[in-house]
Amino acid sequence: MIIGTGIDLVESDRFLDWSAFKKQRIFTKKELEYADADNANAEKHLANFWAAREAFLKAIGVGFGDDIAFSDVSVIHDETGAPELLIAGGAKAYLKEKAGTNVKIHLSITDQSDYSLAMVIIEQVQ
Repeated sequence: MIIGTGIDLVESDRFLDWSAFKKQRIFTKKELEYADADNANAEKHLANFWAAREAFLKAIGVGFGDDIAFSDVSVIHDETGAPELLIAGGAKAYLKEKAGTNVKIHLSITDQSDYSLAMVIIEQVQ
């Protein structure tokens, strides 16, 4: 059963002028290392990660705040390079409250020119 869906579109140029401090506050060390490894496209990767976070939050129906920190939702990559969401802290607690422990999170990320888009589907599995 589908518990929630979320989609987010973000312009990658908005990350060009972010300070290192702001990036470290928002993104995990692994995300920053991944983006920095492709220096020419670092902002695009950050936009992808941001869009994925926002899409997840829309899928569960909440936003960042006191109970959910930026680092509670992050993007990792499996052995084939496919993106996956890593959910921790307050986001994990909220997801468990809303959907239980048996969930699958589907993530799709794409980018074109100056835009990044992410879609998240949260599925409760039996």
